[in-house]
Amino acid sequence: MIGTLFTTRRGGVSVAPYDEFNLGGAVGDDPAAVRVNRTVLAERVGLPAGRFVWMDQVHSALVRTVGRPGDDPPGECDGIVTAVPGVALGVLAADCVPILARDERAGVIGAAHAGRRGAAAGIAGRLLDAMVQVGAAVPDVSVQLGPGICGRCYEVPAGMRDEVERTLSGSAVLTARGTPGLDLRAGLRRQLLAAGVSAVQVDSRCTYEDSELYSHRRGAPTGRLAGVIWRTPAAS
Repeated sequence: MIGTLFTTRRGGVSVAPYDEFNLGGAVGDDPAAVRVNRTVLAERVGLPAGRFVWMDQVHSALVRTVGRPGDDPPGECDGIVTAVPGVALGVLAADCVPILARDERAGVIGAAHAGRRGAAAGIAGRLLDAMVQVGAAVPDVSVQLGPGICGRCYEVPAGMRDEVERTLSGSAVLTARGTPGLDLRAGLRRQLLAAGVSAVQVDSRCTYEDSELYSHRRGAPTGRLAGVIWRTPAAS
């Protein structure tokens, strides 16, 4: 069985400005608090914390394949895939779009961090390619796009908007103020459907508008929410 979830700010032990359920280990929070929060997350998922795989996210389009728990961590990348049961893949975000993908038939899962640069560089397509390499079939893949900053709020210079639109068609919008903006989830959804995935579900919550979620743009420094996808261990 494959499970997924997206966390909020609630339920952890971090103090301001990371309160409460910060899962990011490189944002300035107390490492001990992050460890507690990740243990709470693991209990929620039903897998030991040691079976979680976390990336060193760098706003790239690099995707790595990961194996069994205890193998070397993936290091710097923005996408990870596995076909190994009993593993949870985590992606951190605080305005960028967390992507969770699954092929139930093949038992392949993937997670990616899609910020402006990574989305424009093709992180979503590279995630699909990596999943296919370990046995997935694109028509059997379904995708969830998690909470992120919405097009009403994500104001960028006109040149930047147009540059992203050239490779992520459908992302260029006007914000609520009538200024140039980006809707990364709209562009990613369009791109993924064009690639042939079976379905794309979009969590419409805006991190900038929703105080229950972390937003770097609304108030840095801040914590990171997580998108998590996992395969339960095979029955013995």
